[in-house]
Amino acid sequence: MAADTDRARSLEIFAAVIDTGSFSAAGRLLKLTPSAISRTIDRIEARLGVRLLLRTTRALSLTAEGQAYLQSARRILADLDDAEQQIADQGAPRGRLRVSAALSHGRLCIVPLLGDFVALHPHILVEIALTDTVVDVAAGQADVAIRFGPLADSTLTARKLGESGRVIVASPDYLARHGTPRTPEDLRAHNCLNFNFRRVDPIWPFVRDGEEFCLPMKGNIEANNGETLGQLAAIGVGIARVGTFSVASQIASGRLVPVLEEFNPGDVEAIHAVFVGGMNTPARLRVFVDFLADRLNR
Repeated sequence: MAADTDRARSLEIFAAVIDTGSFSAAGRLLKLTPSAISRTIDRIEARLGVRLLLRTTRALSLTAEGQAYLQSARRILADLDDAEQQIADQGAPRGRLRVSAALSHGRLCIVPLLGDFVALHPHILVEIALTDTVVDVAAGQADVAIRFGPLADSTLTARKLGESGRVIVASPDYLARHGTPRTPEDLRAHNCLNFNFRRVDPIWPFVRDGEEFCLPMKGNIEANNGETLGQLAAIGVGIARVGTFSVASQIASGRLVPVLEEFNPGDVEAIHAVFVGGMNTPARLRVFVDFLADRLNR
């Protein structure tokens, strides 16, 4: 039993070193001396026969073996924590749940649901981070991430939460000043607001008489999320093509109106929750994904 306890403590120390970025910071977190932290890492590396950390005077970095060990360490620690907490509370899901979501979708669609979720599961602490940067769930940077579009091949489990269509929108004021486009080609005379995360020229898809085609669009403002583009369109700056979810409230209020809907190709982006699955998936993660699947599909 002592050996198992020591090994679990070693995993905790190793993860703390990576999370805090140094032996001294990990020592402060765990109330250990830097030398004790260093000895623990040395023992792990000696037992495994591989180098896990590359150490310089300025920084620590993981080797490939260290990355794999960190992923396993975080999984094991999460499993231990989940098992103990469920037993302590007679099986109720509890513990910290780290959620990563895109800026616009997270703010508009995920954050408004969190109050209901924690009311249902008061023992779960939700830690949400909104970013358009893709976090490495497999490496333990988040417990679950909400992602749009095609998923890269990986060992992660994916649960479909829904999908989002796209719509071209403009404000009534903009259309009164510049005219309403009647065909996709008319957009060439308009200020078309675009995303800035594509490396190719902005291309908008259309369909006419059952045939799909694309046209390049130009404008004087680009942004990294649809909510911003929708906001710019709502104040009359130009025309935007964005995810329907990001402008649904503005369309409902009349601040934005859809245009060229008869040419909408109906393309959609799937929305998935991705996480490390398997039989040992923590209960707090399972109930959160189930909750999102239910609420986002209503």
